[in-house]
Amino acid sequence: MMELFSSDGFADGAGPLYLQLQRRIADALAQGVLPPGASLPAERDIAAMTGLSRVTVRKAVEALVAQGTLVQRRGSGTYVAAKVERLEQALSLLTSFTEDMARRGKSVESVWISRSIQSPTPEEVMALGLGAGDRVARLERVRRSDGIPLAIERASLPTTILPDPEAVDVSLYALLETFGHRPVRAVQRISAANLGVRDAELLGVPAGAAGLRIERIGYLASGRVVEFTRSVYRGDAYDFAVELKLAPDTERRPQ
Repeated sequence: MMELFSSDGFADGAGPLYLQLQRRIADALAQGVLPPGASLPAERDIAAMTGLSRVTVRKAVEALVAQGTLVQRRGSGTYVAAKVERLEQALSLLTSFTEDMARRGKSVESVWISRSIQSPTPEEVMALGLGAGDRVARLERVRRSDGIPLAIERASLPTTILPDPEAVDVSLYALLETFGHRPVRAVQRISAANLGVRDAELLGVPAGAAGLRIERIGYLASGRVVEFTRSVYRGDAYDFAVELKLAPDTERRPQ
């Protein structure tokens, strides 16, 4: 660590000093000198070791945070970001996060933010087909796999489907299946988004990082809506794939 932040090696004519420091740290990350999860010294300590100004050190660190290679935790410090394995998710299957990860042999953890019963918002009334006086069970949690936060899930269900949100432990769909209320089909809408400060902090990525917003409305075989879920996925962790087939001749033939 002392060699990495030595004052030696900063050269005139080799570009701005903050870029030289940025490259030095990036090289250390690539070579494993700074492994995932390692903490960096405080900016003032790096400045003292390198002989650079704190402004220069801050610019170098902020650039690496913006790239997602470093993460800053409020009141804690700056750390090397964990390496995230990219996952490919098929859009043709109606599965839960728990099932997706179990199929890959990965552990699953929910960090609960809230589980409550509330009056529905106008959006929830429309999506769930609720009537006057109906209530909704709301679930908000961060979904993690192998210790890495991958998604934020915000689900709303009629209380006639989920009367006790506290009963949800790991898998919402597994619980619904015991009641005979598991969705059998769903409509999903996916859009790109830049993560806001709160969502980025929950997912351990820089504010403004690329993300995927997924809105899902799940239905029973009867056509009844049972689930309205809005999720945010890390853009650096997920690829969504769908199989496309050529339309039958009767649909392609000019009329």
